[in-house]
Amino acid sequence: MRRAWRWLVPLAAVPVLALLAYGFRLNPRDIPSPLVGRPAAQFALVTFDGAPMDLAGLRGNVVVVNFWASWCYPACYEEAPVLERGWRTYRDRGVTVLGIDIQDKDEAARKFIRDFGLTFPNAPDPSGKVSVDYGVYGVPETFFIDREGRVRIKHVGAVTDQVFREAVETLMATPAAGG
Repeated sequence: MRRAWRWLVPLAAVPVLALLAYGFRLNPRDIPSPLVGRPAAQFALVTFDGAPMDLAGLRGNVVVVNFWASWCYPACYEEAPVLERGWRTYRDRGVTVLGIDIQDKDEAARKFIRDFGLTFPNAPDPSGKVSVDYGVYGVPETFFIDREGRVRIKHVGAVTDQVFREAVETLMATPAAGG
């Protein structure tokens, strides 16, 4: 009986170690979002410039919602120019880019916007409600919303030119219902 106990503890650890090994193989970016395919959570914020930012008013456009923070280095710093290029390229074609700054200091966020020359609307999420509604667990995270207001793609990490272009082009090529 004593010999059995001696082996019981190491054997009990085997399933735990196997589960950990499996978990370490998974990429957190590959975890599917339950929001994909569902209507995007509506929000109304006030931009750093004092203008209203209302998702409901953008129905009929492809919308790119990016959650970021000035302290998010290097990923947010890498993607800021990408988002600005995407905005400038597609804004006249029915695509809107919105930046939502989370868990940040106002002056640091304003400096980030100035330093990168961001011209697309950016607003703070002071209560954190919007980031909670979108299930954001880190920055940057970007949601691509179709013309019908449904989340179609969630991207975790820095958006590249290729990711932006492919997502936006795919959503632009999908006709709006009834049209």
